[in-house]
Amino acid sequence: MTSCAGPRPLPVVSVALVSAAALAYEVLLMRLFSIIQWHHFAYLIISLALLGYGASGTFIALAGPALLKRFEQAYWSCLVLFGLSAVACGLLAQRIPFNAEEVLWDWRQPLHLIALYLLLSLPFFFAASGIALALTRYVKDVPRIYAADLLGAGAGSLGIVLLLFMAFPGTALQAIGVLGLLAALAASRELRMVQYRWPLLTLLGMILLFVLPGTWFALQITPYKGLPQMLRIGGTRIIEERSSPLGLLTAVDSQRIPLRHAPGLSLYADTPIPEQIGLFTDVDNMTAINRNPGQQRLPYLDWQTSALPYYLAKPKQVLVLGAGGGAEVQQALNHDVPRVDAVELNSQVIDLVSSDLGEYSGRLYQRPGVMVHIADARGFIRESRERYDLIQISLLEAFGASSAGLYSLNENYLYTVEAIRDYLHRLNPGGYLAISRWIKLPPRDLLKLYATALRALRETGVSEPQQQLVLIRGWQTGTLLVKNGAFTSREIEALRTFCMARAFDVAWYPGMAEAEANQFNVLEQPYFFRAAVALNGSDAAQFMAHYKFNIVPATDDRPYFFHFFKWRVLPEVLTLRGQGGLPLLESGYLVMVATFMQAVAISSLFILLPLWVWRGKTDGQSSNIRRSRIVPYFFAIGLAFLFIEIAFIQKFILFLDHPLYAVATVLTAFLVFAGLGSASIAHLLKDSNQPSRLAIKAVAGIIGLGLVYSFLLGPLCGSLMTLPLTLRVLVSILLIAPLAYCMGMPFPLGLERVGDGMPGFIPWAWGINGCASVVSAVMASLLAIQFGFTVVVISALLLYLAAALTFP
Repeated sequence: MTSCAGPRPLPVVSVALVSAAALAYEVLLMRLFSIIQWHHFAYLIISLALLGYGASGTFIALAGPALLKRFEQAYWSCLVLFGLSAVACGLLAQRIPFNAEEVLWDWRQPLHLIALYLLLSLPFFFAASGIALALTRYVKDVPRIYAADLLGAGAGSLGIVLLLFMAFPGTALQAIGVLGLLAALAASRELRMVQYRWPLLTLLGMILLFVLPGTWFALQITPYKGLPQMLRIGGTRIIEERSSPLGLLTAVDSQRIPLRHAPGLSLYADTPIPEQIGLFTDVDNMTAINRNPGQQRLPYLDWQTSALPYYLAKPKQVLVLGAGGGAEVQQALNHDVPRVDAVELNSQVIDLVSSDLGEYSGRLYQRPGVMVHIADARGFIRESRERYDLIQISLLEAFGASSAGLYSLNENYLYTVEAIRDYLHRLNPGGYLAISRWIKLPPRDLLKLYATALRALRETGVSEPQQQLVLIRGWQTGTLLVKNGAFTSREIEALRTFCMARAFDVAWYPGMAEAEANQFNVLEQPYFFRAAVALNGSDAAQFMAHYKFNIVPATDDRPYFFHFFKWRVLPEVLTLRGQGGLPLLESGYLVMVATFMQAVAISSLFILLPLWVWRGKTDGQSSNIRRSRIVPYFFAIGLAFLFIEIAFIQKFILFLDHPLYAVATVLTAFLVFAGLGSASIAHLLKDSNQPSRLAIKAVAGIIGLGLVYSFLLGPLCGSLMTLPLTLRVLVSILLIAPLAYCMGMPFPLGLERVGDGMPGFIPWAWGINGCASVVSAVMASLLAIQFGFTVVVISALLLYLAAALTFP
């Protein structure tokens, strides 16, 4: 006998703990694979790993009767297996020799990818199986169990963000494993498992996780990222490393072969480059910290395209967005700028340059006139009341990854039409906005940036925006200059002199002739100039439609500046894949499409398998009717919930100034208030036994609030931007609360209704919802890339309406 007689308390604490651990594990794996692989493959792996939730529903639906006979032991085993497998699978997955960039070339890479899926799906399978067992065992208490699940997930989403500020990812992985075992320990107490072996075995598992060698938790990074490549150079060493949810910072120097990093440096440059320390973010995206203990000028910085505005005017107040290692700040100090505002998102970057490497960098960020601001660029621009003679944004990502299209899924609010408008509003009359980008061939980035600036100027009322634009390029970088006013003949002459002295090509200035283009870094044709002329003209829309790459301006509703892919280019890419065709391939987008197709196929298998096993086993016509409604109902609300959650995270990024604040606030608010909505169902149904009516009311609330937010959320947040951050977080929570409260009801109400007539179908419904969530995560991003986040929200509302019409 393993348990005492009598009524059992609900395992709500253990459900909350394992749900918190599973959500934290999901976020942690996103961070881990963003570091050891690339952003978009982290997305792919997590999306398919979460199919463990769908697999758990199918497994419990088929094996449930046998497991329920020994519920306590089965439930406890699932939680223990989650805690142990979370650590084991997280470590083993890193040791699979998967290289994302060889997927289309090496037949072994898809096999490695499948191995990753299987490994990473196991912990989610165990966690979800435990929750599904609890939902099936306690049919009459489904809302309370589901509320514990959501409240735990909300705590996990906030807790992992806080933990990553204090611990490296490897340590966080250990903590998640321990949390899973704590859930098992709580389960043994909640379920009154009186034999001592259950808590003792759980404690033994915790001790095992604590005594594992620290070397096992060292990150196994793909050798193709920037830091591993640099560490192959003799004498190179890591001198400092810091971690936070914003990124893993690694400072590197080399005594034998000193680093010299000067992106796009003119081939005519004859000035020395000082010693440097490389600063990597997520083992890539390197910037350089210059050695300058004497606080002298560094002339080499004037031989880059980003120096152009200093040769057209003498700015007195400069704003550097994305200050990083400080090259652009030093560039401004070279020209005796009295006031430089340096904005950097990651405070650890500033701390590293200012304290640990302060003597090395010449106390760059403590120099007279330099003001440091730890903030998101767009948030700072919107809140600031200062005006500037120059706003500068330079090279915020790695060249190699950018060239390979590995940023195509990154949402980026720096290069949208609305962003350019915001920058222009902070310029003094005659001031410049200077944006430097890597050169991609065939041309993409600079042309999209040029088109974005044109639209932004037109939307601010400028009738001839091409008179306010200048575009130059070197052999590796290019710079777009947007002026608050028309360029003068004196400025044009200074521009030509600057470019001639440095062998930079002029791609566009007002009144330019084609013969002046393509003189130094010679291409087959003057592509940049001809494209600028076409974009300036009345047939710009037709030019963008027929161009090989997507250069339509990004907007805040579709913030995918790096999405250049067009389907009609794919056949050409495939024919050139063995001839250097990789620069034509926007691999991130194709990976997402492949992920979506795989998720749909595997989800369909998990959903249909129980029906195939149960074929012929019906309880009459009424059961058949209910079966026909279970799939559309639970699949629709699974899609819709994540659609809204993902869209709101994006919409609140600008309001809260920081992607991290948006993720933590929105996820926690949605999950916690949805949990409260689920917990309130028993009270709301106390005087009525009509869950269908309550579900319809909840859906009506979701649709009503969703429509209001779709049209009013942007203007409302814009009007409240001047509030302190703490108040904006509170406003965000208050705005999300009523919507999330309503969203917490349809799933448990449907589950409770299924449990009334066919309790054996509860885990199947759970699995359908899990599969839908996986498809939803990928599908929401695909919709946002093509149509924008407003369409994602409207689609979610239509899905909720469809769910209301198919309530079981």
